[in-house]
Amino acid sequence: MALSFLKIRFLLLCTLSALLLLCLSVAHAGPPARRPRPLLRPPQLLLPVVKDEATNQYVTTGLALGDPPVPRKLVVDLGGRFLWVDCESGYLSRAYRPGRCMSPECALAASGGCHSCLAGPRPGCNNNTCSLFPENPITNRNAVGELAEDRLSLQLTVTPQNGTRAPSGPFVVFPRVLFSCAPALLTRGLAPGAQGTVGLGRSRIALPTQLTTSQFKIPPIFALCLSPSAPSPGVVFFGAGPYTFLPGKDLSTALTYTPLFINPVSTVRGPTHGEPSDEYFVLLQSILVNGRRVPVNESLLSVDGQGRGGTKVSTVTRFTTLESSIYHPFVKAFFQEAASMGLVRVRSVAPFGACFGAGNVTWQRAGPVVPAVDLVLDGENTTWRIFGANSVVQVGRDVLCLAFVDGGANPRTSVVIGGHQLEDNLLQFDLVNSRLGITPSLLFAQTSCANFRANV
Repeated sequence: MALSFLKIRFLLLCTLSALLLLCLSVAHAGPPARRPRPLLRPPQLLLPVVKDEATNQYVTTGLALGDPPVPRKLVVDLGGRFLWVDCESGYLSRAYRPGRCMSPECALAASGGCHSCLAGPRPGCNNNTCSLFPENPITNRNAVGELAEDRLSLQLTVTPQNGTRAPSGPFVVFPRVLFSCAPALLTRGLAPGAQGTVGLGRSRIALPTQLTTSQFKIPPIFALCLSPSAPSPGVVFFGAGPYTFLPGKDLSTALTYTPLFINPVSTVRGPTHGEPSDEYFVLLQSILVNGRRVPVNESLLSVDGQGRGGTKVSTVTRFTTLESSIYHPFVKAFFQEAASMGLVRVRSVAPFGACFGAGNVTWQRAGPVVPAVDLVLDGENTTWRIFGANSVVQVGRDVLCLAFVDGGANPRTSVVIGGHQLEDNLLQFDLVNSRLGITPSLLFAQTSCANFRANV
């Protein structure tokens, strides 16, 4: 019995010793390596966008700059070359770094040269820094600004668990994002309180491009969905779909595509004039009203060697603008069709050149029932149909106006598709394949751009 007891005791000691050695080995080696979870798809980031009631400009406060991060109210400029901010009005950040002359950052930004500032040092005013020329897209004025880099925070989308509106996603930080400091006077004409603009154009330091080169490996694709209601925000998604809106609709499945074209000559003033444009151009082949083709000079629909003509998409142009020789036959065709529907033309209300009484107008889900306008674009079966909610605007109790304006006899761009026509349509800018995806009006899909919270 004693021998048996000793054997049992020996075995217990051996077991305890083995366990101790195992624990020491694990403690020395560190925790066991975990297999990383596969990334199902690159993440999406979002930027809420709201229409300013005073100016009808589209602004965001969802972007924060600096350390500590400070939300900035910025006008969304679809064709803007980069992000610029007023740095004269109390810009403070521990992470701010000016772009030094001859640095790789200056080369990437295609800087316009070096400058000095005797009133500094401070953000926007440092010696031996490279210059950019930020532009106010509302006034078309520009100024000399300092290239800089700072921390930027954006919201990460999270998928809801129960198909309802999810809480806001976490913010993610990009430690080095290039932008331009600008003088305070450049903000004149922007929405009240706006401190600059966020450029979504095709340049190497536009926001979509910089997010593409970030640690998150977001593809160079973003989607824009503007809400017509000032209290209810729309959204910019950075990254590929799905783009899910209430009540659980993935709008990426409804996209049809048309090629994006590069205008060989920039329309921006300053040193970049004459370089390729960073704006988004498409090939408009024809305009239809209730299925009937509007007679226009088709040469105006293409961009010539001097960068004139063609069609671009803009968030800073309020209403679609047509060159005069396109505008007048378009209005004539619209009212020929409107007369057959019992609509009566009335005196125009500026800035619109064509208005009609609201008395005989009926309404449906997509707005007032008026002649349908089709923009026939290059690409297979790519027709952008514009219904009443986007083709007309109510300017008084009894008056509706055609929401297209006369752009004059010799504008630089023949057709500018403006913000009013973009509202409640999802547009995907796919820079991988150089194409624009367009959904039909979301109003027929029983949702709207304000319902993007179904995906955040």
